[in-house]
Amino acid sequence: MIKRFHETGLDEKFISNKKVYDGRLLKVEVDTVLLPNDTETTREFIRHPGAVAIVPVQDDGRIVLVKQYRYPMQTVMWEIPAGKLDHGNENPDACAVRELSEETGYTAKSWQRLISIATTPAFTDEVIYLYKASGLEKHGQHTDEDEFIGVKAFTVEEIKKMITEGELFDAKTLCALFACDLIK
Repeated sequence: MIKRFHETGLDEKFISNKKVYDGRLLKVEVDTVLLPNDTETTREFIRHPGAVAIVPVQDDGRIVLVKQYRYPMQTVMWEIPAGKLDHGNENPDACAVRELSEETGYTAKSWQRLISIATTPAFTDEVIYLYKASGLEKHGQHTDEDEFIGVKAFTVEEIKKMITEGELFDAKTLCALFACDLIK
């Protein structure tokens, strides 16, 4: 979980909120706040329900990655499987099990929660809970109707080369691989 800290000389005080956009995934809001020097300003930010991301490690040590087209980046990207928490405070552990199965077709016998990350705290409240899954068993991939996902397992050396060559640059994936101590 993410700890919250406060400091009198740095904290901003909430004055008011305006909801600007309420989409399927994201909600955009603008808050008016009072700065520590008593100046009013606005903070634009995106509300996000949170997400999970999983490093699936096969018995031979290979890591399962998924690839999909990421529209904002205008490219196909290699990533670890991940997905958003359902609105209404879905348990991250349950979400991780669901997302691994949906995106890759694998189930796992062993789960380890690694760390939680704030993806881009300057403009969103999104937190991603990172996991490592092992003892994998292959079943059938069952993605959402708007998801088109390729699945492939890579050795650690192949992944290191992908990182070095700029083929793997997704932040949650890099954080999770480092948290697993798989990439040094």
